[in-house]
Amino acid sequence: MKLWLLSGFILLAGGLCAQNAIVKGMVTDQTTGEALPFANVAAGNFGVTTDLDGSYSLEIPAGKYTIKVSYVGYTTYSADLELTTGETIELDLALSPESTLLNTATVTSGKYETPLSEVTVSLEVIQPSLVESTSKPTIDEALQKVPGVTVIDGQANIRGGSGYSQGAGSRVLLLVDDVPILQADAGFPNWDDVPIENIEQIEVVKGAASALYGSSALNGIINVRTAYAKAKPETKLASFYTTYFSPKDEGKKWWDTAPYTFGLSGAHRRKIGKLDLVLGGYYLNQESFRKDTYKKYGRFNLNTRFRATDRLSFGLAANYNQGNSGSYFYWKSEEAAYEGAPTTLSSRDRVRYNVDPSITYFDRAGNRHKVLGRYYYVDNNNDRNQSNSSQWYYGEYQFQKRFADVNLIATTGVVVSGNQIDAELYGDTTFTASNLAAFLQLEKKVGDRLNLSAGFRYERNVLNNPGFTYDQGSVAPSEEKESKPVFRLGLNYEVTSYTFLRAS
Repeated sequence: MKLWLLSGFILLAGGLCAQNAIVKGMVTDQTTGEALPFANVAAGNFGVTTDLDGSYSLEIPAGKYTIKVSYVGYTTYSADLELTTGETIELDLALSPESTLLNTATVTSGKYETPLSEVTVSLEVIQPSLVESTSKPTIDEALQKVPGVTVIDGQANIRGGSGYSQGAGSRVLLLVDDVPILQADAGFPNWDDVPIENIEQIEVVKGAASALYGSSALNGIINVRTAYAKAKPETKLASFYTTYFSPKDEGKKWWDTAPYTFGLSGAHRRKIGKLDLVLGGYYLNQESFRKDTYKKYGRFNLNTRFRATDRLSFGLAANYNQGNSGSYFYWKSEEAAYEGAPTTLSSRDRVRYNVDPSITYFDRAGNRHKVLGRYYYVDNNNDRNQSNSSQWYYGEYQFQKRFADVNLIATTGVVVSGNQIDAELYGDTTFTASNLAAFLQLEKKVGDRLNLSAGFRYERNVLNNPGFTYDQGSVAPSEEKESKPVFRLGLNYEVTSYTFLRAS
């Protein structure tokens, strides 16, 4: 009896499969021939995404369909097909890039590639050409050219929403490749650590994005996306030199040789079999018209991605930055306006580095699983008894599923982070903190003009103070805990071809 039942199930399954047809192939870039991973392939209410090698396989019931293949930043392919039972069709497609700004691919608003025209938040995209044309050593100076963005003493401010928060944490979250990179002790962005020599584009979210990224994104996000290797090897070198003229008042000139700034950068990107390799370096020697004010550092970065299979890839990135700097707190006198008071001079040596592992996997149902990590170490040595060091650990798991039949994309995940801080200023005491969060965001397209998004995040923060003593007394040990939910709603309506109404 059991044998008959098993045979019946096998015959039934075989009969169901035989009623289907299969469309499979590869999706590539028409210009370069590169594979296009994560492209959408849809036929009626059925759909899949291409894997890491750009290949796809769509099994659907026999019948008449309109096949649509779309990829952010490329023209959409559409064709009518009539499929018969048991038929397999090979359909390889080469999509041509679209050059319009509105079709620029962005990832920050929803943690997946979305055309700029469809995002539900105000988002600005900065191309690397703007950064390169400024000849500035860090991106914060280039960001000053973005409408609504100001950077004051290293603190980013978007549309005046965060005020000045030096030493109290940033209200604008700095990301490099979708992962936060704020110094653990003061929530401070170290702009020197951003690999300006290897930028694909910078995305600036002008408004709250806490549902996906946490409370540090209360005023917005600056996401620096680095470039990956293309089909052909690419090497880029750049340098700049600036100097100062003498002041009109010769009495204020303290130098014999005019102070100058020299910078040199380079990057090399290439594919080696299944491996994508990116190497970059940067050197800066910056002198100032203010005596004893200087900055000198060197930076090296590495970015790799290995495609183990058509569904699985591993990534490892690293960045190392070492240098020293000097400054003073206030000037020496009215006559010596460009010299500092001897009692306020300070010099600093620093070492900072981060290591970023990642894994991306597509299961057989086309769902995306992604794991991101970052270890960020900072060591600041100061001759004013204010040395400190910090370690920051970050881990994130993302799960994304596309419901092609209802035009819905669901992204969910969990985030775990922790830090350890040693501060000489507070009696060489070690402070620790941790953060645990879960998030969910739904993105739905209604018709051809309306895009809706809804997000939720729940965060739990714990701050541990072991207690410490200082010159004027002591602070008792303590532990502070706080948990809060965050909600978000947004919409984008296309009024005309180049006019969009957003609300968030």
